[in-house]
Amino acid sequence: MDELLAEIPRDALRDGFTGQRMLVVPRPAVRRALQQPMTDQLMVTDAGFFPHAARHGRSRPDGGAENIVLLCTDGLGWARVDDAQVTVRAGDAVVVPARTSHEYAAAEDDPWTLWWFHFVGGYSRSAVEAARSAAGGPVTHLRDAAPVASLISQAMDGLDTGTAGGHVRATGAAWHALTHLIATGRRPAGRSMTPLERAVEHLRATAPRRTPVHVLAAMVGLSTSQLGARFRDELGVSPLQYQLQIRMAHARVLLDTTDLAIAAVARGCGYDDALYFTRQFTRTHGTPPSAYRERTR
Repeated sequence: MDELLAEIPRDALRDGFTGQRMLVVPRPAVRRALQQPMTDQLMVTDAGFFPHAARHGRSRPDGGAENIVLLCTDGLGWARVDDAQVTVRAGDAVVVPARTSHEYAAAEDDPWTLWWFHFVGGYSRSAVEAARSAAGGPVTHLRDAAPVASLISQAMDGLDTGTAGGHVRATGAAWHALTHLIATGRRPAGRSMTPLERAVEHLRATAPRRTPVHVLAAMVGLSTSQLGARFRDELGVSPLQYQLQIRMAHARVLLDTTDLAIAAVARGCGYDDALYFTRQFTRTHGTPPSAYRERTR
C-alpha cells in the first residue's frame, strides 16, 4: 500500500478519460430537489463513469459535503477513509460518509475502471451506516459488480434529463444500489452470474435506452472484443444486435397492444426519428410497422 501511495498523484487529470461520462447537478437544482418529496430523502448530486482512469485520484482531508459510493469493475486502486486504508480491486465498492477525511487513487500499472455517485438527503446517513455495518468497514466485496454499475448508469440517465422526474429516477436507482450493497454485505457466498448474464440483465433493465458497447464491457469487467465474442458465441449476435432485438420486441408489443401512432411507438422504443425506426423495423421483420399492425389485427 505504501508503494501505491508513493506512485499515484492525488488529483485527477484535467482532460478526463477516454469514454468517460460524468453528470453534475447544479447546486441550486440540488437545493430545490431537497425540498421535494423523495429527493428530500436521497438526492444524487453527481455521478460518473471513468474507464481505465490512469492517474485518477482525489484527496479531501476535511471530507466532502456529500456521501460517496465508488465502485471498481476493473483494474486496481486504493482508498483511505479516516484511518482505514485498503486496496481496491475489481468488484469492490467503497462507501465514504460525508464530512469524513478520505483520499483515493488508481494504480499506475493497472488503473481502475470506476463508477461513482455522490448523494445527500434525510436517509443518506442511515444508508451509509447500514452499508458500512453490513460490510464491517468501508469496503463491500461484491460477487457481481455489474448490477450496481448498471444502477449507477441508470442514475446517470436520470440526471441527464435535467428534470425533476429524472432526479426521482436517479434517486430510485441510487437507493437500489445502496440496498444492494447492504444486502451483499450480509449474505453468504454463492454462485455469481457470468459476465454475459450480467450484461444481458443490464440491457433488459435499461431498454430501450442504448448502452455503448465499451460501457457495457467495462460494467462486466471485459474488453469490448471479449464481450462481443461472448455474445456471438452464446447468443449468436453482437451486443448492438442484441439491443436492437430488445427494441424491436418492445415495438411489437406496442404495435400489438396500443393504438399509438408510429412516431409515438418509435419514441417508446428509443428512436427520435420515426423514419429511421420504420427502416429498422422493416429490415428486421420484413414489413413496415403499420403493415405489421394491420396484419396482426
